[in-house]
Amino acid sequence: MKVPWNTDDEDLIKAALKNAGLKKGDIKSAHIYKISVDARKRDHKCDSIKKVASVVVDFHDKGIEENLISKGFKSFGEGSYIPSLPRNKRAIIIAGFGPAGMFAGLVLSENGYNPIILERGGEMSDRVTAVKSFWEDGILNPESNVQFGEGGAGTFSDGKLTTRINDSRVRYIIETLVKYGAPSEILRFAKPHIGTDRLREVVINIRKAIIKNGGEVRFNSKLTGVKTELRRIKSVVVNDEYELPCDALIAAIGHSAHDTVKMLMQAGADIEGKPFSVGVRIEHNQEALNAALYGENRGRYKNLPVGEYQLSRHFENHTVYSFCMCPGGVVVPSSSDCETIVTNGMSFYARDGENANSAVCVSVSPEDFGNNPLDGMEFIKRIEAAAYNPKKPYSAPGTSVLGFLSGKASLSSLSVNPTYSRGLYESDFTGIFPEFIIENLKSGIKAFSRQLSVFGDGGAVLTAPETRTSSPVRVLRTEELHANGITNLFPCGEGAGYAGGIVSAAVDGLKCAEGATKIGRAGGRLAPQKIF
Repeated sequence: MKVPWNTDDEDLIKAALKNAGLKKGDIKSAHIYKISVDARKRDHKCDSIKKVASVVVDFHDKGIEENLISKGFKSFGEGSYIPSLPRNKRAIIIAGFGPAGMFAGLVLSENGYNPIILERGGEMSDRVTAVKSFWEDGILNPESNVQFGEGGAGTFSDGKLTTRINDSRVRYIIETLVKYGAPSEILRFAKPHIGTDRLREVVINIRKAIIKNGGEVRFNSKLTGVKTELRRIKSVVVNDEYELPCDALIAAIGHSAHDTVKMLMQAGADIEGKPFSVGVRIEHNQEALNAALYGENRGRYKNLPVGEYQLSRHFENHTVYSFCMCPGGVVVPSSSDCETIVTNGMSFYARDGENANSAVCVSVSPEDFGNNPLDGMEFIKRIEAAAYNPKKPYSAPGTSVLGFLSGKASLSSLSVNPTYSRGLYESDFTGIFPEFIIENLKSGIKAFSRQLSVFGDGGAVLTAPETRTSSPVRVLRTEELHANGITNLFPCGEGAGYAGGIVSAAVDGLKCAEGATKIGRAGGRLAPQKIF
């Protein structure tokens, strides 16, 4: 249904029933399933901003449902994912406690397993302390930071739960997040988010549930090696100090664990380079963005969501697009290697900050950075190292949009207050990015200004570099989800190149947990059990 934005839930459901030719007595129940906003035709007319909603109806009479389907209405077919794993005595190790490792560990622990989860970073409170020390004092812990630690990189983000994948596990993940403390409204928003503050609480609660179920989570415990025999992992090495026996290893290592990727490659896993993106963070005034999105008469509407956008423009060889847009958020220092600069965006659940920020990224492929498996990692490393200014440790290169487009870097006459806590130094990004990145960014920003007026603000600020958009490698795996070359290694989530966000990573974690329970001790799928 598409109705005026101010329509309340009761009237929306009434309108849906009327649209379908139904009477109240025809149905058992009806509820709103998803809601989004459509402001594409905003103008000065009343009710120009629309609410788009899906309404789910359950009938007394199956014949009514069949009649509506014949008229073009859709049967609600998302279904419910119910985890049911074969129970055995497998020693399953999970490396990484981001969304993929967390959900793999949760579903295993709920099905009678006792997984051991290794996380190189700290538990939440220690990690938050380490991150605060970096943001305020420039003291970086390479093992516990924005990229590594309990909850993964998504812990310090907007906590977006949008995904393009169509999988019944998605609903299960959203419902599970609500079960462990996320706001229930995420079940009905088309673009749900938790925010960094609420997400941290949820992650802690899931960890406690895993432990209560018999699992174990070891923090400050880095996977530093694997010992193999006949293309199969026999044990894993932790912190170069001790070994754990291993029947299956789920490697949910995250997109920034480049050292672990190299170790797995040396152990025999097949790895290839894959496309990813690099770019900058752009900050606008949130109120100015709201006006650009909703129009000057937005005050007549109740409870409009804080404005956000998704923009994309393809040029000859590259695509420029907005990524990880954070309404009412801040740009945060996100390095995981000493003397490098990495930026990211973060919002709290309320999204009530002064600025909106988003990555503006340029797609890159092996044609740009090289065809060897690890060339993408080296490409990223060069950019991050080039952005570091030893005279202003961990400050980031920045400029106004006008200064960037003119090639004359400037941080004067800004229309927004930069939020990057370590401060900025003036740079037009020459010597940091290759020329083709700079030129595509300029073309993209100009194109976006024709789509969304706020991008025409020359006083908006750009902060660089954004390099951790996704993993630069893919660890190749079979249909059974184990790695090519190692039969009981399950490359998982963003770090393995199979996900792009919290939900898709969690989905892959569930899939790999399912796969890890189906292999025998000698590798390969378990043979059917004989009853007699």
